[in-house]
Amino acid sequence: MNVYEEFINGAKDGFHTAIKIIPYLIAMLVAIGVLRASGAMDHLMAAFEGFFTGIAWALHQVGILDSPTMDLAFVQALPTALMKPLSGSGARGLMIETIKTHGPESMVSRIVATIQGSTETTFYVLAVYFGAVGIKNSRHAALCGLCADFAGIVSAIIICYMLF
Repeated sequence: MNVYEEFINGAKDGFHTAIKIIPYLIAMLVAIGVLRASGAMDHLMAAFEGFFTGIAWALHQVGILDSPTMDLAFVQALPTALMKPLSGSGARGLMIETIKTHGPESMVSRIVATIQGSTETTFYVLAVYFGAVGIKNSRHAALCGLCADFAGIVSAIIICYMLF
């Protein structure tokens, strides 16, 4: 087997695959850009603020938090966690904003950085890669991806509290 020729053939296939995913990549990036530029993402995060406060209150009621305002770092990290399945760059922007606001050594900064590394851009993968190979029915993959994201978020929060 001629290794060089096999390498060249593989590189050609990779180039053709890259060409095939460009339209899906552009469509996803434009959609995310429109959401961010229109302010819809900011409104969505503001709408979830009450939801996050409710989570803290509920955890206080069941005795997990000593007070509804004590150590809410994980609640402040949830916007990044919610953004990550949609957009890696959007989640990275939220992570950087969190680190600038709270400092790099804060618990919330550590949690968002861990979430950033332990979750995937599920819908991006579904749109770009599944679209490139022509998969139309991706509901099971979406469910599995979101379950994996949820496990990564919960694990990131637990591990950060255990280590820091």
